[in-house]
Amino acid sequence: MSATFEDLRVLKAAEDVADSVWKIVLRWDEFAKDVVGKQITRSADSVGANIAESFGRFNFGEKLQFLYYSRGSLFETKYWLNRTKARDLMKPDEVEEYVKKLTDLARQLNTFAGGLKAVRAEQKSKPVVREEQAEYLTINLDDLPDPLFNVDDLNWLSS
Repeated sequence: MSATFEDLRVLKAAEDVADSVWKIVLRWDEFAKDVVGKQITRSADSVGANIAESFGRFNFGEKLQFLYYSRGSLFETKYWLNRTKARDLMKPDEVEEYVKKLTDLARQLNTFAGGLKAVRAEQKSKPVVREEQAEYLTINLDDLPDPLFNVDDLNWLSS
């Protein structure tokens, strides 16, 4: 894993797509921005945001879960790209270029998740040192003296 999450190639690719989508949406009219623009911008931003959140998690299961969220946002972005093409908000060749970038990004995400799974499997195969379990004794409460502490015991505690 990289020293910082900013060094992750997959994150940089996600940021490039998100920033590029943002610049295109800014040129649309208000209705298109409100209906499609906000959705595609949020989903594109969510791809990178979930990669970053994954990096910040300690547990492998949580790391993978956020990578899966990222992949879900990636497919949502592809959906919205299809809407932009159908509604003539972007040219078909622009949409195709984004689809290629997102397909490459999906491959990177799958590779990244696969690498995490391999590291997790490697760590699980290492022997674990454990102490023997302590033996706990139970007693019947009726066997305890009544009162539990006598006056001498309490005087000794206060001195």
